[in-house]
Amino acid sequence: MTSFEEAETEETVTCLHLTFYHPGQEEKMMFRCLNFRKREQVRADDAAKFGRDSSVCRYSLLDTRVSRVQFSLHFYRKLHTSECGFEIKNLSKKTKLTVNQTELGHLNKIDLPWKCTICFGDYQILAEVQEGESVDYFETHLHLAEAPILQERCLPCLPSLQPVPENGISPSLFLPQGKSPTEIDENEL
Repeated sequence: MTSFEEAETEETVTCLHLTFYHPGQEEKMMFRCLNFRKREQVRADDAAKFGRDSSVCRYSLLDTRVSRVQFSLHFYRKLHTSECGFEIKNLSKKTKLTVNQTELGHLNKIDLPWKCTICFGDYQILAEVQEGESVDYFETHLHLAEAPILQERCLPCLPSLQPVPENGISPSLFLPQGKSPTEIDENEL
């Protein structure tokens, strides 16, 4: 047998990709302590904490409006399966945390969906889990977004809701502004 055949089987590692955005990131540089260059290993029994206190938090955000410890992520294996997941807990007493549309108050926690947005204050974080097999540790890979992850939607910006004919083509696309379609008997064509 060759050394290749005798080598240990490589196991894949679960990786949590986190993409950060804040509207003031250019001038305030609140992400300058985060390592966006490479993946970091985190032991499975350690909580990945985010906040402004670098002595407690593994991921430090340099902003006085961020809580000392804002939130934590815990890696776990789901009961009666080999599947792993993450749990997110809001540790801020002052700021609510939103995961997709679920609002978490102080000490509330939920399972982190495989792809979701985490928001607090003006911060937006896109979280995406890449599955792996290792139960000893997981990896984080941080990214910086240049544009907002969530686009604010205002009602005047949305197209008006008008019925669309069965052919799927809205006649309003072809009519001059202010004109409405006129009904014609198909025998008149």
